[in-house]
Amino acid sequence: MRKDTGRIFRIEDYRPCDYTVPAIELAFTLGADETLVTAQLTLERREDVPEGAPLVLDGDELALVDLAIDGKTAAPGAYEAGPQGLTIARPPSARRFRLTIRTRLDPARNGTLMGLFRSSGVWCTQCEPEGFRRITYFPDRPDILSVYTVRIEADRDAAPLLLSNGNPVERGDLEGGRHYAVWHDPFPKPSYLFALVAGDLAVVTDSFVTASGREVALAIHVEHGKEARAAYAMDALKRSMRWDEEVFGLEYDLDVFNIVAVSDFNMGAMENKGLNIFNDKYVLADERTATDADFANIEAIIAHEYFHNWTGNRITCRDWFQLCLKEGLTVFRDHEFSADMRSRPVKRIAEVRTLRAHQFPEDQGPLAHPVRPRRYREINNFYTATVYEKGSEVVRMIRTILGPDDFRRGLKLYLERHDGEAATIEDFIRAFEDASGRDLEQFALWYHQAGTPNIAATSTYDAAAGAFTVEIEQSVPPTPSESRKRLMHIPLAFGLVGPDGRDIEPASVEGATVENGVIHVRKRRHTVRFGGIEERPVLSLNRGFSAPVTLAMEQSGPDLAFLARNDGDLVARWQALNTLFTEALIRGYHAIRAQKAASFDDGLIATAGAIAADETLEPAYRALALTVPAETDIAREIGADINPDAILAAREGLVAALAAGNAGIFADLYGRLADSGPFSPDARSAGRRALRNVLLDHLSAGAAAPERAAAQFADATNMTDKAAAMTVLAHRFPGHGETVEALRAFEARHGDDPLVMDKWYQTQATVPGASAVAMVEALTRHRGFSLSNPNRVRALIGTFSTMNQTGFHRPDGAGYRLFVKTVLDIEKRNPQLAARLATALRSWRSLEPERQEAAREALTALAAPPDLSSDLRDIVERTLA
Repeated sequence: MRKDTGRIFRIEDYRPCDYTVPAIELAFTLGADETLVTAQLTLERREDVPEGAPLVLDGDELALVDLAIDGKTAAPGAYEAGPQGLTIARPPSARRFRLTIRTRLDPARNGTLMGLFRSSGVWCTQCEPEGFRRITYFPDRPDILSVYTVRIEADRDAAPLLLSNGNPVERGDLEGGRHYAVWHDPFPKPSYLFALVAGDLAVVTDSFVTASGREVALAIHVEHGKEARAAYAMDALKRSMRWDEEVFGLEYDLDVFNIVAVSDFNMGAMENKGLNIFNDKYVLADERTATDADFANIEAIIAHEYFHNWTGNRITCRDWFQLCLKEGLTVFRDHEFSADMRSRPVKRIAEVRTLRAHQFPEDQGPLAHPVRPRRYREINNFYTATVYEKGSEVVRMIRTILGPDDFRRGLKLYLERHDGEAATIEDFIRAFEDASGRDLEQFALWYHQAGTPNIAATSTYDAAAGAFTVEIEQSVPPTPSESRKRLMHIPLAFGLVGPDGRDIEPASVEGATVENGVIHVRKRRHTVRFGGIEERPVLSLNRGFSAPVTLAMEQSGPDLAFLARNDGDLVARWQALNTLFTEALIRGYHAIRAQKAASFDDGLIATAGAIAADETLEPAYRALALTVPAETDIAREIGADINPDAILAAREGLVAALAAGNAGIFADLYGRLADSGPFSPDARSAGRRALRNVLLDHLSAGAAAPERAAAQFADATNMTDKAAAMTVLAHRFPGHGETVEALRAFEARHGDDPLVMDKWYQTQATVPGASAVAMVEALTRHRGFSLSNPNRVRALIGTFSTMNQTGFHRPDGAGYRLFVKTVLDIEKRNPQLAARLATALRSWRSLEPERQEAAREALTALAAPPDLSSDLRDIVERTLA
């Protein structure tokens, strides 16, 4: 485990490496007890580097066997080698020379799941961001691009499958029951994209013919017996390849494309060139074991990793400060793919909900950082919602500002200019400026400045003048290390909705720049005056969530209800109802804090019922519209002195009121949505199930007994309906006989399938109330739970700490004490996982005093061990600062 060195990396300190590595040949001799790695590096000193400049290579817990320079064994005094690096003080004077390094590894004991590790009998790698240095000594940075040739040797019975990047070159048998395979990747790549997989896995094969007529062999490798569950992933892969050709003109460039699914993996997936390695939860699916959400995630993540072939692999990032260059852009691309495969407004609403749930709190807390960070202590901790999700929003805003045609031209220019290079955000922005002729200097602040901008807006209507005036003001709150903020370029899509529900086109516009239905906010304050408006409109602002901002708008309840029923932009229509729900919940919360009864407006209840019954709206949309804001969403809006118990009480009160006021509508619709045909994961079928399960939760909130949920659990023919019913039983009727029986039956049926059992852990980890702590603690001792498996840990501990506000934030600190004990135990074997779990406490200062003090004590306890990893110490110290 890499310990904390205290070093801070700053973007202004970037310098090119003195030596490049044009080519590397790797030979792996895999064994049950140890692995030998021979690396032959072709090194080249840069022209501007003086002769004799020291060669410094990265390492991480490495054991050197021997070293040779240009074929001659190096004398012990010619170099200095240790677990964390290798230095040759006086390398050869020739500009180009070869270095041969042999290292000894123990993959079976590598619990970090970084570098080369062995799990469930399979050798596997994870090298992003800095895992390659756990395999051999190397300048392990993304701007060192090399052509890789890899030879893998192993026992044939233990590892009939031998995979690496690129195309297969050679394979054959060896003495003693061993065999080998050679792979060559002709495209230069950074070390973080290196991959190796060896083991005994089943395979699902297919092929894809590219637009230019080349046939690509496709393969997905899974555990034996699970081949059928890879069919949807294969279908998603082929659709991704075709979509990227049709939409962006990007064709796959190798002869083979391999996907491997493994059960022990820190990340969701990894885009290694030609050999994507996946957490098996994002590959395996059928109706009996996966929910509709699982199918959608598989589709999106398969696409995301495939799309990296161009936006991440062919063009990579110069340094880790540019991480958003590949991740934000590729998230945008996978969002667009999913929108085309499913429902664009539904997909967009889901993106907005994710951004607000994960990225907005990041921006508003101690872990805030720009989309392109300026400094870091541990790069593992910057795989964040800001880099990924907000990074995607920034790319989306570029398209909004430029328009789709100039955006496509700009992206094409970027890909042409920088193919085969390690690029920067400046390179990316410049391509769009050159393609469009637009100045994006102010807009680029979205990459460089942390924090979520706030837009305050008011509107007035002058009937006599036929004028509708909108006042807009922008502000960006201070964030850690940034107290003063510069003004942003914020594109706000808008509409003026007339009494008939149709948009009104103004005869004239004065004030800010308004183009194609977008107000371009660039100054502190703007006054926009729309002329020729004969009837008072209702302002619909930030349509499609065109900018990732918070919006404070003086808008009456009737106006919001009008938009919720009539806005032509479905994202804005959803937002209007969501705002009504949020305002009602905050009023209810404050009433409960004042020891009064929470009450909810009949008009709001009726609006929700009307949307539920509106057959012109697709079921998936209605499901999202009827989903009451989560407790974390309400807490974020309240902002300070938060009492999670009062939030839960307000939320439960609103759900019960919705159910009581619309009992007939909800019950009738629930019955009509019952599945009557064979299962399909398509968007329409999934939407029907989503709406039915939201209705089940609402109807159960007002029920005295669990019959409806118990009946759905018993009758369900797919995992979506079964898991939803189990959750309703556990949350609405904890301890009830039917609930106990459902949990027992689920375990009996799926106890030997870890991925499915994760849903069982998640369900119980989110049961609200003080009793959750004891339940979660007991589940850590369950036979199927393992602290060594990231999926199990995330399902139980991650879910409990991020989604169970009343249990985790128990006033007596019991939830925190369990959390600290578990995180410190995990940190000993997997620092990355421990650090990501620790972010659950990032909003501790927003809690009421008693809970706040308990959370501070928990963070102090997490920081106490003297040998803490850099990953965990970085998160804890920034959270406490």
